[in-house]
Order: sequence, then C-alpha cells, then structure tokens
Amino acid sequence: MGKKRKHIETEVAPPKKDMSAEERPKRTLLGWKDKAEEVKKESDSTGFRNKEKVLVTCSRRINFRYRHLMLNMVSLLPHCKKDNKVESKASKGTTLNELVELKSCSSCLFFECRKHQDLYLWMAKSPNGPSVKFLVNAVHTMEELKLTGNHLKGSRPILTFSDNFDKDAHWKLLKELIIQIFGIPKEHRKSKPYHDHVFVFSIVDDHIWFRNYQISVPHNEADKVPRGGLENMTLVEVGPRFCLNPIKIFAGSFGGPTLYENPFYISPNQIRALEKRKKAGKYAKKVKAKTRRKMHELSNPLEPDEFAEMWKE
Repeated sequence: MGKKRKHIETEVAPPKKDMSAEERPKRTLLGWKDKAEEVKKESDSTGFRNKEKVLVTCSRRINFRYRHLMLNMVSLLPHCKKDNKVESKASKGTTLNELVELKSCSSCLFFECRKHQDLYLWMAKSPNGPSVKFLVNAVHTMEELKLTGNHLKGSRPILTFSDNFDKDAHWKLLKELIIQIFGIPKEHRKSKPYHDHVFVFSIVDDHIWFRNYQISVPHNEADKVPRGGLENMTLVEVGPRFCLNPIKIFAGSFGGPTLYENPFYISPNQIRALEKRKKAGKYAKKVKAKTRRKMHELSNPLEPDEFAEMWKE
C-alpha cells in the first residue's frame, strides 16, 4: 500500500476589516436618535402598558340634552370609541358585550333613556365585570352653561376624589372603576402628553357630583409661575355638570349577582306618582269645600231684606 499524504496545514486568512463608514444614527424631529436610547425604549416597552379603550353609546329615543351630554363626554375622552344606538331591551347586556369585543374595547359607558325624561348611566368592565347602574340628575351640558373655561382637546386630565371614597367598600370599588374608565392612558395616540384640566368627583348626600375645571396659569413674563408654584394657578370651570345616584353594583358585565344596592334610592316613577297623588288630593279638597259651602248655605238661609224692592218702583 502506498503511503498516506500528509495534510498541509493551510493558514486561515484573518477576516477583512469593514472599511465602510459606520451606520449613522436616525434623525427625528427632536434630534438625532441614539441606539442606546432605542435599546432602552425596547426594554421599557416590555413592562405594563395601559391599553384601556372605552365604548360610548346610547339607547334609542334619547333626549337631545342627554345626547349632547354624551357627545361632551366623547370629546373629553380621546381613548373612547363611539358607536350606533342600541335598543334598550332586556337583552341589551349581551348586545353591548358583543359590541365591546368587536370594537376591541375593555370598558363601556351606556346612556340609557327611559320615557324621554329619565337618564340612566351604565359603567361596565367587559366581559367579566363589575358594572354599575346610575341615575343621572342635574344635567348641564357645555353648550347650555357657556362657561369661560377652555382646555385643549385630547389633553390628559388629573382625577381628584373627595375623602368619602375611602370610607366604604362600595365607594372604593366605584373609585377604582372611575379611575380605569376616565383615566386616559399615557402616550395614547389621540391624547396630548400634558395635563391642563381636572376632573373632580365628590360625594355629597350619597351622590357623586362631576365637575371639569381648566388649570389656568398666567402667561405674562412678570407673573410667570415657577415650577411647582401653585399659588398663582386658578381653576376655571369648563363643563359639563351632572350628578350620579348609584342604584346597584353587579358582579358581572351588565348583570349578574348584586354586590350592592342603594337603600335610599327612589325611582323617578314613584316620585311622579306621589306628585300626582298630591295634586289629586288638592282637587278633592276643592270639591269637598264646594259641597260644604252649598250645604252651609242651604242649612243657613239668609233672612229676606225689607228694603230689597224699595228702589225697583
């Protein structure tokens, strides 16, 4: 057999250096974008991000004032989606849950009008709940009030609550629900990245009163407010105004087991029935007074006057 050939060790040539220029950083409207910042943003994006979206809709045959109130709320919440009117029936919960899922939302504000005069507001987290039913009173829209306050559309509000919200369990639940629905997510594509107005929720007589104020700051160079100086800041009301009377809190979305029921709630139908009874009582009193007067005149006739026919001749 022949001898095996010896393998000649070939020297591996070192890789050639890339003589091309380094990749330039991306340019944006705010300046040059560094790669380190991109990596940092990517690492931050892996954390929690609020993707809250709210579906706002109403029932058919709604009053014009309540429709304007709904449009005011749509203009105040840039993270909401408006939809067509929904028929107010017993099966409205299933329909609304389907609409919320189709619109890729997680919450719902449903304005339900009854008898063209009573407005009920549903706040619900879909699809697992909870949900709250309110009776809306003392409604005043932006167009009706004509207040001097004004703030930019789409700016994020500061949510403030009175101390009463921390007393009972049902008020704590309502506070958390309001924060999730009315709190605009950070860096939402339709929102402005600053705060220039305040949403105020206060409890008076077991009712939630809503107010919207603009944060007014003087713009003169002489009166310029330093950072953190709150003495010269003032609040100017913008609107709208309304009052929420909680009726029931449900464990599910638009229904389910009842977690809380307001013992002091009286329906508007009962109030109107009592007013009708009072008016009917007034009429019955008038009729009784007339009959008593006639009976008194019959039982006590007047004596004939001697001089009644003197001047007739």
